[in-house]
Amino acid sequence: MKLYHSPASPFVRKVMVLLNEAKATDRVTLVPAMGTPLDPGSMPVDRNPLGKIPALERPDGPTLYDSRVITRYLDDLLHAGLYPAAPHLWDTLVIEATGDGIAEAAVLMRYEMHVRPEATRSPDWAGAQWQKIARALAALEERWMSHLSGPVDMGQVAVGAALGYLDFRHSERNWRNNRPALANWFATYADRPAMQATAPT
Repeated sequence: MKLYHSPASPFVRKVMVLLNEAKATDRVTLVPAMGTPLDPGSMPVDRNPLGKIPALERPDGPTLYDSRVITRYLDDLLHAGLYPAAPHLWDTLVIEATGDGIAEAAVLMRYEMHVRPEATRSPDWAGAQWQKIARALAALEERWMSHLSGPVDMGQVAVGAALGYLDFRHSERNWRNNRPALANWFATYADRPAMQATAPT
């Protein structure tokens, strides 16, 4: 299998964390891919018409894209056990969606302030993306800490990748402020070997 990959992407990182947790990094070949909405660059537009990564080229079917599709596929293929059975599955999926939403808003902020031409940038629009992130972080702090502190699953992986991306691209925002439980959880979770091996560069 081939994984179209950039080490800076929080969505790619989710896939890489799963592969590391499953001790299956040797099952994929990493193919570097970089680009933006303004210039697809080396993004696999012939594999994923949306021009996004990750995209997983597999021998037995069409290329998979969207990190949640890829992680469900790999979890099933590798018997990784990061998606529990119902009813716990629904909490895992909601937390994964929350982590993905944080990452998506953070990536959009990055594009707005660093990719768009300076004359067309909107700090207000970027600020609105941060408000989405702030609400999601508050929900994790107030509602989901018991789940995050339980057995490792894809909800934790998604949140960990998102928080790592906030540190990587938006450290000046100090997401930890007024979120002590989430900050303490991430301090421990970020030490997992799978997280250490996939830190963004």
